[in-house]
Amino acid sequence: MLDFDINIIYRIPALLIALTVHEYAHAAVADSLGDPTPRYMGRLTMNPLAHLDPIGTLMLLVAGFGWAKPVQITSRYFTNVPKALMAVAFAGPGANFFLAFLATFLIGALNFTGLLKAGVYSFLYWVQLYNVWFGLFNLIPLPPLDGSKVLMGALPGRYAWQLAKLGDYSNIILLVIVFTGLAGKILSPLAQMLLFAMHVFVSLIF
Repeated sequence: MLDFDINIIYRIPALLIALTVHEYAHAAVADSLGDPTPRYMGRLTMNPLAHLDPIGTLMLLVAGFGWAKPVQITSRYFTNVPKALMAVAFAGPGANFFLAFLATFLIGALNFTGLLKAGVYSFLYWVQLYNVWFGLFNLIPLPPLDGSKVLMGALPGRYAWQLAKLGDYSNIILLVIVFTGLAGKILSPLAQMLLFAMHVFVSLIF
């Protein structure tokens, strides 16, 4: 008989929330800056089905590495294109970090009031974990990840172009750093520090 991992009950909704909030944030910021493309493409929604890539989601659950459907934007609608692209790119990771902090805050608040149950804690724990890792992973400065778009907006033109050229090899680079464990070695300490900082801040409140 196959063993049933009880954590899957909490992991799946936490994963869906992290993916959906990330992509919705991209769409919402692009829309707020004047680009109607995400709205026309049906991405300005909190419905997970609008954002999920079936294979990418399955890979996330099985291998810990996956993807959602990218939000399409049309930069000609933006007034200040470099700054707008930076804002749209950072919106996804930023929303993930906010959601991780919100989960941390709820854990602290519920624990303080004595209402924190084991199941609720498990769900909020996975919300924390997925969102911190999503935020950090997507800030890796390699195309097509959000970090590369944020960095390209800050770099002088010729350096931004050189970074964009890495897109020809970025899929191979990403596969190497993920499946060799290099991404985990780099991001794990950062994730632990970020979560620790959130817990410390919340503990000062409660």
